[in-house]
Amino acid sequence: MELPPFVTLEHDAEARRVLVKVQDAEVRHQREMWGTTRAYLRNHILGVSEGHTAILRLVGVGYRASVEPTASTRTAEYEGQQFVSLRVGYSHPIEMGVPRGVRASTPQPTRILLEGPVKEVVKQFAAEIRRWRRPEPYKGKGIFVDGETITLKAKKIK
Repeated sequence: MELPPFVTLEHDAEARRVLVKVQDAEVRHQREMWGTTRAYLRNHILGVSEGHTAILRLVGVGYRASVEPTASTRTAEYEGQQFVSLRVGYSHPIEMGVPRGVRASTPQPTRILLEGPVKEVVKQFAAEIRRWRRPEPYKGKGIFVDGETITLKAKKIK
């Protein structure tokens, strides 16, 4: 993580704390980066100690997902890469390579569990999977991320 020149980190080994400080707390941009740096640092610490997860629900008739060691339409970017195979209403399965550092599993055919130490990578991959079938408001079908809900719209009556 690259820090702006006006942000400093002080590590207190006895109290096991890291303090984030800025040069001038009156400058708005420095205050903004103060909070952003603190949030990034917290996410990195939580990622190493507990890990970050994203749970995706596939809602729709015939929507299925599986994690496979090889793909028929894509090549592996690194050794041992797994692929998430989605069957979400297209005439062909959609295969996506799992990014480095992310573990994917399917506890049920309609659930995908993504785990990893870097929150940004886990959530970005979840968003890329969701992009194939965003939840739609009329039938309630789609790929939902982390307990996401939508309100169904009423049918249009002429």
